[in-house]
Amino acid sequence: MAKDFDLIIRNSNVVRDNTVIAASIGIANGKIIAVDQDLTGSAKQEINATGLHTFPGLIDIHVHFNDPGRADWEGIPTGSASLAAGGGTTFFDMPLNSSPPVLNAESFDRKVTAATGNSHTDFALWGGLTPNNLDHMEELAARGVIGFKAFMSNSGIDDFSHSDDLTLYRGMMKAKQLNLPIAVHAESDTITSMLTAEAIAAGKLSPTDYLDSRPIVAEVEAVERAIILAEETGCRLHIVHVSNSRSIEQVRRAATRGECDVTCETCPHYLILNRDDVLRLGAAAKCAPPLRTAAENDNLWHDLAAGKIPIIASDHSPSPPGMKTDKNFFKVWGGIAGVQSTLPILLTHDPALPLSIIADVTAMNPAKRFGLSTKGQIAVGMDADLTLVNVAASFELKRENLLDRHKLSPYVGRTFNGIVKQTILRGTTIFANGKITAPPAGRLIKPTDPC
Repeated sequence: MAKDFDLIIRNSNVVRDNTVIAASIGIANGKIIAVDQDLTGSAKQEINATGLHTFPGLIDIHVHFNDPGRADWEGIPTGSASLAAGGGTTFFDMPLNSSPPVLNAESFDRKVTAATGNSHTDFALWGGLTPNNLDHMEELAARGVIGFKAFMSNSGIDDFSHSDDLTLYRGMMKAKQLNLPIAVHAESDTITSMLTAEAIAAGKLSPTDYLDSRPIVAEVEAVERAIILAEETGCRLHIVHVSNSRSIEQVRRAATRGECDVTCETCPHYLILNRDDVLRLGAAAKCAPPLRTAAENDNLWHDLAAGKIPIIASDHSPSPPGMKTDKNFFKVWGGIAGVQSTLPILLTHDPALPLSIIADVTAMNPAKRFGLSTKGQIAVGMDADLTLVNVAASFELKRENLLDRHKLSPYVGRTFNGIVKQTILRGTTIFANGKITAPPAGRLIKPTDPC
C-alpha cells in the first residue's frame, strides 16, 4: 500500500542489521517509517542515492566544544558543523573546558542555553564528577545528563579536579543509585604527575620527554583500579579514549566474567597516529593518554575488527593556536582536533573493515550503551539521522575543507576514502556537498532507556 512521505532516499546501499542491503528509506515527521527494496509512494522530496551508502548518523560520545566560557577554543556552532560535515548527527559534550564546567544544575542549564539554537546536531551533556560536587549528582541526573565524567589524573583545567579513589568510589555508589554510568579518564595520577615533575626538574621538556612521562602502565593500572571500584559498587563504567590493546583486553575480560558492566572507547588518532607523528607534527598530535607505537596502532585495528572495541569517539579537544606553541612541550595544550574525520579514517584501513562494524561502533553501540532508544540504527521508528557516503571515492584532506574553528587537524594532507555527501538530522538535510545547508536545530537528548 502506497504511503506518503516527507522524504524518500532511493536506491541506496543501506548499512544496517550487520549487513548492507539495497533499499530505499521513507521518512515522515523526522522518523524512518519504511525501509524497503521496492518502496512505493510519493514524497515532498526525493534523493537519488545510487552509488552511495547510507549509514546511521554518527553519535560522537566524546567531544570538547568548550561552550560557554571558552568558545574561542571551539564553540558549539563550529564544532557541531564540523561533526555534521563528517556525517555526525549527535554529540555528547564533556563537562570540562567550558567555563564553568558542568558540575551542578546551574552550569548544566547554562550549557543547554549555549547549545540551543546554535547546534547543528542533536546533543547530550556529560556531568562532571569531582571531589567538590558529589552533592550535586542528583540534580544533574534530574536535568538529564548522559552520565558523569571523572579524571583519575590531572585534567589540565584548574576548576575540574581529578577524582581520588574515595571520590570515585563514592561517586560510583551514587551513580549506581541514579542508574547512570561513570566515564573515566584512566591514567594514574601518581605515576604521571611524578614522572612529569621529574622530567621538568631535569630540564627534559621535549615531545619525547612528554611521551615518556605517560607510559602505558599508568593507563593499565588506572583501568584495573576503576574496574575494581565498579565491580564493588555495581556502577556501570565506561573507559574513555583507551590507547592500548592491553587495556582493551582488561575491559573485555571484566565484562566477560560478568562482575562488571564495563565498556570502552578508542579514538581515530590512536588507530592511525603514533609516537613518530608527535615528533613530526608536534603540538597538533599531543594528547593524553599520549600516542603509542606503530605496533599499538596495529593491535587496536585488530581488536576493532575482532569486535573487542565497542565504540569509536573523536575526543575532539581543540584550543587556540597560541596554546599550541611553547618550547616546553609539557605546557602545550594537549588535545587533537578530529571530529570531522572519524568516518573517513575508519573507511580507509587496509584490509577494509566491514561497513556494519563501522556503523556499530559509531552509532548503534553508542546509542544502546547510553540509552538513546530512537537513535543509532536505520530501522522503522528510529529518528531519521543518516549520512550518505561515497565509500569508493578518495580525497586529500585540506585545511580549507574543515569546518571547526581553528582547523588544526593532524590529518591535513592525508588521503582518505569515503566522501560524506549529505548528512540528515531527523529528516532534514543539514550538510551537503561541503556546506552546512540548514539553520541550527539541534535538540538536547536525554537517556530514555535503562541500559
